[in-house]
Formats: sequence, C-alpha cells, structure tokens
Amino acid sequence: MADPRVKQPGPDHPITVEPNPRRVVVTYEGQVIADTRNALTLREASYPPVQYIPRADADMARLTRTDHATYCPYKGECAYYSLPGGGAKAANAVWTYEAPYPAVAEIAGRLAFYPDRVTIEEV
Repeated sequence: MADPRVKQPGPDHPITVEPNPRRVVVTYEGQVIADTRNALTLREASYPPVQYIPRADADMARLTRTDHATYCPYKGECAYYSLPGGGAKAANAVWTYEAPYPAVAEIAGRLAFYPDRVTIEEV
C-alpha cells in the first residue's frame, strides 16, 4: 500500500536536481566546512535553489548529529547536524535526506546548509 503522505513533483510543485558546474565552498565563522566540485543543485517550486554536497567533501568531524527531524512529502524524512560552537545559529544548520523518495534519489546522503547560518559561495 502506498504511503498517503508521499507527494510527487509535478506542474504545481516542480523539483529538479542537476549537477552544479561550479565549485561550492561553505564556511562558518571563517572556517571551511565543505568544499566541492560535485554539488547538486535542487530547485523546488518557488523556493531558492539548494546546494547538496557530498559528505566526502565536508568536514564531518566538525558536524554533530542531532535528534531533530522533519518530514517533506516530496523528499521524505530529513535528519540534521549542528555546526561547531553551539548557539542558535549553529543548531540544526545542516540537513540531509539519507533515504529520499525516488523522485530526488540523487540527494541521498548529501548535505545542505541553511544560507542564513553559513556562507555559501559558488566560485
């Protein structure tokens, strides 16, 4: 039986995932947290584009997994990490879909960062 919570992208809620040809660098408090040439750009409906970065290109030792979780009917269950240093800005500043729905399977295990908490540069 299909999960009634799952929604499919479509004309009213388009979602695309494409390789970003540029280098993406994420910094927090002057420290590089991630640096990649393998980011995927997810565009969803009218939301700003989000860069999904491979964990291999992030400093995972500086991230702390939290118990926070959310659910998106288009992408699935979402887990979170906090950045070093604590504080409201650092808490749950990084998210990941470890087993996303098939429509966005490419983002599985990748990391995304809230742009109001870190600096994300495409160079």
